[in-house]
Amino acid sequence: QVQLVEFGGGLVQPGGSLRLSCAASGFTISTYDMSWYRQAPGKERELVANIFSFGGSTTYADSVKGRFTIFRDNAKNMVFLEMNSLKPEDTAVYYCKAVYSRYLYWGQGTQVTVSS
Repeated sequence: QVQLVEFGGGLVQPGGSLRLSCAASGFTISTYDMSWYRQAPGKERELVANIFSFGGSTTYADSVKGRFTIFRDNAKNMVFLEMNSLKPEDTAVYYCKAVYSRYLYWGQGTQVTVSS
């Protein structure tokens, strides 16, 4: 069964840090481009970061550049999002996505709330 499961979300104070994890099962992520998206209440889902299968290059939304880092561990079949200097506007449900050719998978999301 193909599955992406995110975990690591929670409540954190402004300026704090969290590491999100996305565990894949039923397929091997090494050939997949992996991404993190987020969706805040009342807003559309937006791309946060990509990490590509070929070369491991990364891209980030302007709003998170310099604060977030996406990385992958193909041996563990996982992708991560390290989030630092968190702001209240980072509050959202964060989703993991895997894409390869015609194959596209989404996780169920993990809630991140940044509040004092």
